[in-house]
Amino acid sequence: MEPMELTFVLIGLSMVVLTILPTLQTNVWWVRIFDFPRLQIIILAGFVLLAYLTLVGIENHWQQLFLLALCGSLLFQFYMMFPYTPWASRQVQNSRKAKQETTCRLFFANVLMTNRRAADLCQMIRQADPDIILTVETDRWWQEQLSEFTVTHPYTVHYPLSNTYGMLLYSRLELTSAEVKFLIEDDIPSIHAKVRLPNGQEIALYCLHPRPPFPTEAMESTERDAEILLVGQIIRSHQMPAIVMGDLNDVAWSHTNYLFQDISGLLDPRIGRGFFNTFHAQIPLLRFPLDHFFHSNHFRLVTLKRLPYFGSDHFPVLISLSYEPDAPLQQPELTYDTEQYKEAEERIEKAAVRVTTRRQRERTRLALRQVKRRTPETTS
Repeated sequence: MEPMELTFVLIGLSMVVLTILPTLQTNVWWVRIFDFPRLQIIILAGFVLLAYLTLVGIENHWQQLFLLALCGSLLFQFYMMFPYTPWASRQVQNSRKAKQETTCRLFFANVLMTNRRAADLCQMIRQADPDIILTVETDRWWQEQLSEFTVTHPYTVHYPLSNTYGMLLYSRLELTSAEVKFLIEDDIPSIHAKVRLPNGQEIALYCLHPRPPFPTEAMESTERDAEILLVGQIIRSHQMPAIVMGDLNDVAWSHTNYLFQDISGLLDPRIGRGFFNTFHAQIPLLRFPLDHFFHSNHFRLVTLKRLPYFGSDHFPVLISLSYEPDAPLQQPELTYDTEQYKEAEERIEKAAVRVTTRRQRERTRLALRQVKRRTPETTS
């Protein structure tokens, strides 16, 4: 085999292996991390395929098998990402009758705790003029820098931390039943609240930032996946208009993300519109959609924007949603089957076994029991 052909084969087989790895039933970080670079794998595999056909050609069965495997890799990766391309049908309709009293503008930013360009972020928030502001990776310093928004957005939930998992929530819409919860890990908070729109309609709001599977954070995705799926089950059991926002440390096209949507019933406004990659803001070739907004089918989309760079490794995002009672008639709620329900339950229980404190283990299992009492095992 000539050196050029050998190079193409090694790169191509690597792309095939990296396509197969994320399909394995394992939560170890070095497998789950390959949920992320699907677009990069498509680009490399596509280049190898074209270069091989052009410069090497097909002369035997081994070459045919290699190219078939490469084509299979390309097709599978495209299949996983297809919903987030403009060729897919939109899961959320554009609103044509948004009214101020039924519209909610939400701003989200992972600030990067060591970032010091707070003035740029504050200016961006003022220009965006959101009803609700959520920032994560916020410590006491960031709380001081964002203190001006306690005047314009008097309903607040603050939980600053120095471990990069602090959260600050500001709202000019009334918040009720606001709580900081620790669903899976006792140092990873989430905010759960109800938001009252100007017309009186209440919306459940869930703000998340689970720990990512990465050697410096967690060796497995077990806890991250469990937190996401437990929130999905909570949403399904409550059966009320809901919005989820935050840095989920998972890409839009992962198996866990698709399972979360089915379990929760929530829609993704990016489907049929684009990737809206938010991380890594400083490395254009390695960008993924890690910052998310999901919502129930009671809403239509007014606007969705990725906002400019302000010094963080994440871009901020702004979304405006219109609550419209007739929307569920044209935007069906997603459903799940028995196997999906069992998979979600098993993942949550596995995380409960892994948590380090008895108190947290009991909290996680209590939340799961409460959800199970209210949720049917299957909706399809």
